[in-house]
Amino acid sequence: MWSERDMLDKRSVELHVEEIGGKHEKEPFSSRYRCGPLLGSGGFGSVFSGQRLSDGLQVAVKQICSDRVQHWTRLPGVLRPVPMEIALLQRLSEVGGHSSVIRMLDWFEVEGRGFLLVMERPPQSQDLFDFITERGALPERLALRFFRQIVEALQFVHAHGVVHRDIKDENIVVDTRTLEVKIIDFGSGAPLKESAYGEFEGTRVYSPPEWVQTRSYHAVPLSVWSLGVLLFDLVCGDIPFEHDQEIIEATPTFTRRVSKECQALIRWCLSYRPEDRPSLEDILSHPWMEGGEEEEEEPSSLPSVSL
Repeated sequence: MWSERDMLDKRSVELHVEEIGGKHEKEPFSSRYRCGPLLGSGGFGSVFSGQRLSDGLQVAVKQICSDRVQHWTRLPGVLRPVPMEIALLQRLSEVGGHSSVIRMLDWFEVEGRGFLLVMERPPQSQDLFDFITERGALPERLALRFFRQIVEALQFVHAHGVVHRDIKDENIVVDTRTLEVKIIDFGSGAPLKESAYGEFEGTRVYSPPEWVQTRSYHAVPLSVWSLGVLLFDLVCGDIPFEHDQEIIEATPTFTRRVSKECQALIRWCLSYRPEDRPSLEDILSHPWMEGGEEEEEEPSSLPSVSL
């Protein structure tokens, strides 16, 4: 479920936590979970396969080194500060979660290892970067199916006071059997606020002109800009902008045949001025988004969806 671009040798790197226990749990991590080979590694830390011992559930274990954590916060009943990512994921979990947002099942602080986040691990999953790399530009109906789920998930995330700040193809995983998607990796996330943000730890080529030019942005216009980049990526097979000047010009050049309605939605999301961009509700009510509701295709009828 994690990007192959960050894959390391799974056979040679494993996480050993047998001798250390969780700080906030009566039972240590090793009493509740078994950790397996490395799945992927990057700036966020490392992700390992894992299994819950009580029922055999397959999980992903994300290890975060304390010295890589940029933002800390406190949780009720927890003495020491924890990474912001833990607090954000716990907040979303406590309100019931969302089918298109990855769920944190547990977390531990371990001596000398930093923090371990136990995440759900959807079966038969592939991130959208690899999905698009293998298949090329997606049919609009399939792109719409993915995009609607992502926008609705962001509505949920924002409604519960969280902003992701790194929406991109690598942070969306697809269940290749059901075509259901999940947003992953809240490591760049923050509490949602109405005022401007002056820091950004997301991905440069998904960042909006106002960040490139003024080092400042607001949560919703940032998210909508990133959605515009993502939708272009889905229907054209690659992102629209590679360099800062291209981001500032905010004029995508369509490299594939794309319907006028889809082009219009992408251009709206990629409006230069933040105040000219749609809201998430505007996106969901756009004619292109509504066009796919009546005749939703089944997974079996879509091309190249099984691995």
